[in-house]
Amino acid sequence: MTPVRVREGRSALVMAFPHSGTYLPDDVRRDLNETGQFLSDTDWYLPKLYDGLLPSATTVTAEFHRYVIDANRDPSGQSLYPGQATTGLIPETDFDGNPIWSRVPDIAQKMQRQVAYHEAYHRALRTALHRARDRHGFAILYDCHSIRSQIPRLFDGTLPDFNIGTFDGRSCDACLARNVEAVCRDARRFTCVVNGRFKGGWTTRHYGQPTKGIHAIQMELAQSTHLETETSPWAYSPEKSKVLRPFLEEVLWNIDQWRP
Repeated sequence: MTPVRVREGRSALVMAFPHSGTYLPDDVRRDLNETGQFLSDTDWYLPKLYDGLLPSATTVTAEFHRYVIDANRDPSGQSLYPGQATTGLIPETDFDGNPIWSRVPDIAQKMQRQVAYHEAYHRALRTALHRARDRHGFAILYDCHSIRSQIPRLFDGTLPDFNIGTFDGRSCDACLARNVEAVCRDARRFTCVVNGRFKGGWTTRHYGQPTKGIHAIQMELAQSTHLETETSPWAYSPEKSKVLRPFLEEVLWNIDQWRP
């Protein structure tokens, strides 16, 4: 199994999918308990949801599940949200705080996964971003995520539908961020927040360096926008997606048209 799938495009836009993969190596599957093997924290169907909306974009997709190793976490293990509940580089629990391992990975296993999966994913993503910047003079990373709309351990109440993260304005040009927000605000049947509970993960914070010609935005979608239910079997909803996709297409089109 190739850990990362890349489809090259000619746009300055690179779309990243760090959490939509479901692949588990045999040893990982064996060590997960029943809760872990449920894979409940997957970003379900995001490549399908975004498919064809901007054919010129490059896509970088992690095929492995986030329980193998989380491609959107700092490899040093430093928390993205100090003082708040979250999951780590190799999660020990699911989002609800339930243990996911019957045998917790040891240091050697963690190091092996970091090289084989985390580093492989970011090598591919870094190559794609530099390739886009070399071609256009700048690159834009659109980091694609989704999450259940209600997870009391992580946030209060119901999450807005569109959660735009720019690391409090540090990861991209302000005009670019406003363009994305404007599209989401105009989608009146949906709710929107900028730099709320999700300000952008390690990927957005690490690569988003506007002064070096790379801009990064994270989009965290509430899964209620495109799933039939947010519990097993997490079925894709063609009807909901038909409503959502035009707004996502407009977001991507606006990003693609932006110039620094």
